[in-house]
Amino acid sequence: MSKRIHVIPRDSGWATRREGASRVGSTHETQAQATEAARGTATRERGEVVIHRPDGRIRDANSYGNDPFPPKG
Repeated sequence: MSKRIHVIPRDSGWATRREGASRVGSTHETQAQATEAARGTATRERGEVVIHRPDGRIRDANSYGNDPFPPKG
């Protein structure tokens, strides 16, 4: 199972869904609440959170854990 968790728009708000999963993991009223829930899971599992815009396009992505490509300098 992927360690990438997407924060996606839903009819009634926002949801979290693991990449490759057919069902959502949790639903939330706001994008911020869904992002916080995804961040907690990604931190525990050393995964990544991918945040989408209301139109479905990717807005941002953050990794939690060991970064294979850390910034230099």
